[in-house]
Amino acid sequence: MNGDQVIAKILKAEGVEFLACFPAQTLIDQVSRVGIRPILSRQERTGVNMADGYSRINNGNKIGIFSMQTGPGAENAFGGVAQAFADSVPILCLPGGQPSPRMGVHPNFEAVPNYQGITKWSGLINMVERIPEMFRRAFTQLKHGRPGPVLLEIPRDVALADFPGNFAYEPVKPFKSGASPEDVRDTVKALLAASSPIINAGQGVLYAEATDELVEFAELTSVPVMTTLAGKSAFPENHRLALGTGASSGTLMCARFLEKTDFILGLGTSFTLSNFNAPMPAGVTLAHSTNCPEDVNKDYAVSYGAIGDAKLVLRQMIEEAKSQLGEHGRGDVHGVADEIAALRREFMAEWGPRLKSDEVPISPYRVLDELANAVDASNTIITHDSGYPREQIVPFWQPVTPRGYIGWGKSTQLGYGLGLAMGAKLAAPEKQVINVMGDAAFGMAGMDIETASRAKIGILTVILNNGVMTHYADHFPHAAEHWGSNKLGGDYAKVAEGLGAYSEQVKTPDQIGAAIRRGIEANKNGQPAVLEMMTKEEETIPRYWR
Repeated sequence: MNGDQVIAKILKAEGVEFLACFPAQTLIDQVSRVGIRPILSRQERTGVNMADGYSRINNGNKIGIFSMQTGPGAENAFGGVAQAFADSVPILCLPGGQPSPRMGVHPNFEAVPNYQGITKWSGLINMVERIPEMFRRAFTQLKHGRPGPVLLEIPRDVALADFPGNFAYEPVKPFKSGASPEDVRDTVKALLAASSPIINAGQGVLYAEATDELVEFAELTSVPVMTTLAGKSAFPENHRLALGTGASSGTLMCARFLEKTDFILGLGTSFTLSNFNAPMPAGVTLAHSTNCPEDVNKDYAVSYGAIGDAKLVLRQMIEEAKSQLGEHGRGDVHGVADEIAALRREFMAEWGPRLKSDEVPISPYRVLDELANAVDASNTIITHDSGYPREQIVPFWQPVTPRGYIGWGKSTQLGYGLGLAMGAKLAAPEKQVINVMGDAAFGMAGMDIETASRAKIGILTVILNNGVMTHYADHFPHAAEHWGSNKLGGDYAKVAEGLGAYSEQVKTPDQIGAAIRRGIEANKNGQPAVLEMMTKEEETIPRYWR
């Protein structure tokens, strides 16, 4: 066996099902021979994004892989890996490398030194004999601690060298730990003593597959739950204790409870100060449970902590709550369920007219409402692109199952949502997968609709086409007014048709629902669908905090 054949067997042993890739690596042929499906994207960044979406939907239990060629392939993939790093997604990147005699020779690109700032761990396989060892290291990093991209650079001479002796590899088993019982006791005691506590649930709850435990703990203690953007769908938003999401936009329920809270328990969140997370109010007692101790006291001072896997810590908290309250917990002692319901009615009274608007051009809120009415949320995975599609969908879409919504935002690269949706569909082919993007985002990634067509990845892409870079005129008003610098153009439905997708352009609100149903029907046959919604420029979003 040569090095590539050994790598293919290792990936198969680790449960890898598909390899996102861009040509020029001999590894592609070897993984195909062991039953791993290679899918070639039209550009490297989308391939990385596909691996990203696949890992997210599998909660990191199955890892998305992207393989890129030496030099320009590794250079072009950089943005996608940076996005995965910002949003803490475990993916394995396998760039080709310069053969040993050409290492360190200008201008040859070497991935390891250049990627170290945007990967959790990077390594170079310098000898064919070390392939199993280096992959054990890589998968250990992928399955423990803070999730993030890992990179292994494979020099061409190593890939083609004969592997000596007998090959043996055991898949890496993840190990988890709970928190100190004393820390759990003190945290739960303080939460129960608070007059208006909140749970702020992040992406760590999703990776730990701890939604059932979170629901049980919230119900035992009658504490309402908000989620971060990345944690959206960790708690069902049709639950009586759900506040919704607090991100750069968010719900009135989150805002009002953040205004009155005296105690916030962060579960599986980094508590990072960001434009894409609602700020934690000053003067409020914070407790922090995370498996990443480096995040504790990073941006906010915390009074209580419980370090460990979110699922294990929540099980400990449930038992502690029962110890302090009794087997059935406490009732709704603060009347939060009724308060949430009243705030939700107020919220929808304010925003409902936009969701039902008959305006032409179409209101993007009407498009999102029609989408919600056309699908079964429990069997749907939806994501968005950056900018206004994200801000408009976050407050109103109500996921009811974990990973029914893929939220992201600590980096905001246009075009990311398309690759995410494709990877999500590969991970969960039984789900209806939707990507909502703007016209600028389609310009960044739209050619990979052809990848979805060729690979029969039946996803629904909804383009909100308002013909402008929304809000950017504020940054260059003279250029926008006199030169139209924020104006965009194109018939994206025709482009999508040319790339093999089912496509429609929708101009009036009464056409939206039927077009969505036709797009979903095309998806059932493995054909991607693109619906170009001709929308108005809409800058009003639910943002209740600064």
